[in-house]
Amino acid sequence: MTEQKDIQLAADLRTVVTRLIKVLRKHSVTADKLSLTERSTIALLDQHQELLPNELAAMEKITTQSMSQILANLLQRGLIKRRISETDKRKAIITLSDLGRNMLYQVRNERNAWLNEAIAATCTPEEQELIKKAIGPLTKIVDFE
Repeated sequence: MTEQKDIQLAADLRTVVTRLIKVLRKHSVTADKLSLTERSTIALLDQHQELLPNELAAMEKITTQSMSQILANLLQRGLIKRRISETDKRKAIITLSDLGRNMLYQVRNERNAWLNEAIAATCTPEEQELIKKAIGPLTKIVDFE
């Protein structure tokens, strides 16, 4: 019986997190301009500062050819910069442009604003405190390998 309750907890958590992600995606006008993989690529570049195309492809779990198309689109839009490696002229180093960084932060701000408003409008102060306390354990789950 306990195992069944544990499985139900996992299922309930998965369902609510999935629904939250879908709702958050809808609450950014800026994010609609890019595909999910393009947005993820921009976020990776923000996190790592600079990466090679094959590193980005591996992180996104897509082929290098698919990543090349994504990078070409992002470059055309001015969201990334590409420069040749000084140590190996065969390699291109990809970085986020100021425009790309600004777009990423705008998307995050739009989503944060909506989520903040939703929490304030729907949760009591006690429930807001529960959410704060849940962030630590949820982070542990996310980091679990």
